[in-house]
Parts: sequence; C-alpha cells; structure tokens
Amino acid sequence: MPDRTLSSFFANQRHRATLLALTIAVAGGASFAWAGAPLPWLIGPLLACAAANMASGRLHSPRSIRKVGQWVIGLVLGLYFSSDVIAQLARHSGWILAGTLWAILLGFGLAWLMERLGGMDRPTAFYAAAIGGASEMMMQAEREGGHGASVAASHSVRVMMVVVTIPFIYKALDLHGIDPYLPATVVVAPGGLLALALLTLGGALIADRFGSPNAWVIGPLLVAGLLTALGFHWSAVPQWLTIAGQVAIGMTLGVRFTPSFYRSAPRIVASSIVVTLVAMLACSAFGWALARFSGLTPATLILATSPGGVAEMSLTARNLDLGVPMVTAFHVTRMAALVTCAGGIYRLAYGRNTGRAAERGSVKGDGSVASRNEGGTRRRT
Repeated sequence: MPDRTLSSFFANQRHRATLLALTIAVAGGASFAWAGAPLPWLIGPLLACAAANMASGRLHSPRSIRKVGQWVIGLVLGLYFSSDVIAQLARHSGWILAGTLWAILLGFGLAWLMERLGGMDRPTAFYAAAIGGASEMMMQAEREGGHGASVAASHSVRVMMVVVTIPFIYKALDLHGIDPYLPATVVVAPGGLLALALLTLGGALIADRFGSPNAWVIGPLLVAGLLTALGFHWSAVPQWLTIAGQVAIGMTLGVRFTPSFYRSAPRIVASSIVVTLVAMLACSAFGWALARFSGLTPATLILATSPGGVAEMSLTARNLDLGVPMVTAFHVTRMAALVTCAGGIYRLAYGRNTGRAAERGSVKGDGSVASRNEGGTRRRT
C-alpha cells in the first residue's frame, strides 16, 4: 500500500514539478550559501528556480508552500517585538507614518511613468506602480477595469529586482549594523516552539479568514509579537526552520517566471524594470533624508523605505543586523495602508468612472479611441 501511494504521488505531474522545484531551490540556496552570497537561502532558490523555469517552464509551487514559508517568517519576526521594542517604535511612529505617506505619493509618480513607458491604461498603471501586495493590487485593479495579469507581472518584476539587488549592494558597500533589537530568546524549547507554532498558525488562519493582506505573514507576526510583548518567551525558532521558510518563499517567487512571461508583454516587463529602478533610487534618497532628521541609521531607513515586500526586506534586515522591528514596522504599516486605502485614493484622484471608461475605451485628445488589449496596454483605433 505505501509503495502504491508513493507511485501515485510521483505519477502526478504537478507533484513531480513541485519536487523538482524544491530540489532546484535547495541546491540554489546551498550554492549561494557556499559562495558567501547575502541572503543565500532566499536569493539562491529564487534565481535558481527562475532560471530553470525560464528554460523549461515545468516547475510548480503550490500556494500552500508559500503560505508555510510566510508563516515561519512571520513567527520569526514576531519574536523581536518585546514591550521595550514596541515602546521605541511608538516613539518613532511619526517617521513610520511619513514613510507610508511617501510611498503613496511616490505611487502617483510611478504610475504616470508606467502609463507612458508601458502604454498602460490608468487603472492598470496605478495599481501596477503601487508599492503594496501583488495579489491585493491585482484584484483592486480588475475592480476598476484594469488588467490584473499586467499588474501581477509588474509586481513580480519589482519584488525580484529589489530582493536580488539590495542585499548585494549592501554587501558590496559593507553596510551592516549591530542590531539593537534582538529576539526575546535564543533558546529552542520543543514544547514552547510547538505552542508558538499552533497559536501562530491559528493567527494565520484567522487573518486569512477575514481577508487580511499578506495574512500568512501578518497573522503569525501579530500573535508572536503580542506573546513576546506580554513576556511569554517560550522558544526561539531553530535555524533550519528559518532556512526552510526562506527556501519556500524564494522558490515560489522564482517559479512565477516562465518562458511566456516576457514574450506575453515585453513592453510591460521592460517598463517595470525601469520604474523599479526609479523607485529604488527615489526610496533610497528618501530613506537617507529621513535618517538625517530622525537620527536613525541611513542603512536601516533605506531598507525600511525600499519598494520591497515585508518578508523579504525584514529577512534582509535580519541577515544584516539592521533594526529588524523598525524595518518590519515600516513595511507592515505601508502595506496595510496601501491595501486598505488604494481603492479610495484612486477614486478620489481620478474619479469613479475611470476604470469603466478604460474598459470600454476612452476618447483621447486627438479624437482617437484608446482601448485596452489583452496586455493592459492602450491600442489606438
């Protein structure tokens, strides 16, 4: 019976594709770790799976694997939020709010650039440029008449570029710190770890049930953070489990890139690369300026205001000893604000009928009609 079950498992094409992706991801992570690369167990699997999938297009990563990776990372990050750390973050809440407002304002400029370089309609460009969760921005874009696949492609390019380039730039410039924020405990206690795992899993499921953005990071983070702040220091997370979480996230990011990814909408991908470079430079300048006024270190604030994702940038901070809770707080606040308010901001800025006009085709100033094709770009008729 076990042999029959095992053979039926490997007979499933998706199972084989997942196992192959996992093998490539672990090999990529091990190679990058051996080479001394920054954030090896995230970047190695990401690049290895992306390269292999671009060559064959046969890798697969189920959503459950990404959820497990996010759950582990959320738990790891939550253990930094002691009551003293939360008090310090509260004192810096004004700067965290400034970072969120900056991201919203920057989004308008990036959307304008995306609209012109990528030839996108307005709702597609706005949500493609917003520095928020990819799936949430994609759904909101479709609600406004935009092209969800183009939004998802733009966010995939942005996250990959930020995750790959920033750690290497920091390593090349030898930018690291002595993190004043440390996990509440470094001792692994099996019983305490099991209790943490069960409670944070419950937090993830509840957050997911209520439609929280990035639920499988935020739910565990909030539960572990609350327990830590209340003084329940049950266990640290073993290094092997943290590595497994990074491999899972890197693998699921990498398999998004398929042979058809660039062929389907090369102009959108090219414009996303340019817009991401502009966003990285602008955010670096803003983070440096914010550091001058706040007294916090530039390396931490440049990372905190970068256009990356919560899990990826917080892991980078952890790897470089650069204020993990500060970076996490900036990214969580920004993501929550954008996911919650992006739709209202869009309608306030552009009106309620913009999306429907884009869906039907909008009249341009020269009398021609701009309608959307399958890539979310405008076609003149």
